[in-house]
Amino acid sequence: MVVLFETPSGSGSTRQTKHEKAQKTMGLTNLENNAALVVIDLQKGIVSAPTVHPLDEIVRDAANLAAAFRRQGHPVMLVNVAGGAPGRTEITRPVISRAPDWTDLVDELDVKPEDHLVTKMRWGAFYGTSLDAQLKELGVTQVILAGVSTSAGVESTARSAYEHGYHVVLVKDAMTDRDAEAHRNSIERIFPKLGETTTTAEVLAMLGAPGA
Repeated sequence: MVVLFETPSGSGSTRQTKHEKAQKTMGLTNLENNAALVVIDLQKGIVSAPTVHPLDEIVRDAANLAAAFRRQGHPVMLVNVAGGAPGRTEITRPVISRAPDWTDLVDELDVKPEDHLVTKMRWGAFYGTSLDAQLKELGVTQVILAGVSTSAGVESTARSAYEHGYHVVLVKDAMTDRDAEAHRNSIERIFPKLGETTTTAEVLAMLGAPGA
């Protein structure tokens, strides 16, 4: 039985289920032994764009997660983007002047030889890439997602990861977007349907990272 809670008149939505209320407080259940970190589009050509949250903080959190995953022997998948879908859209895509290092991952990620690098040509990291094959070969069953942008690259990858049968974890404070409403919509409405949401500190604590 679904129990409905009435809210005061004029406060926006008039009804909210117990399940919806619980979604806002649920955290990460556990970090599996065969979990992998997947970092989306933290590359030199993208991090200079304006975002809702300071990108240096997003990069710092993603780098801390990557370092902690490596220390514990978990796979780190670093994804960059080098193209886009060709289909027509109502919103005109901006013409971007790309420097030679536009696709290079930011230095702060401190790429290691054991990291797995994936270049995508669409929003999502699964379409047209070897990501799923690499994860399966590594025996991964849980993916932890961070990066940019929340409503595009991250959400598209999360949707595909869920559909491929992975347990999906989304690190809310290690991602951001150009649009505040789009970011909030993904965090509050979409991600709870695809997996579990958490914070950098919670993941680091589960990994036993120093200072977590």
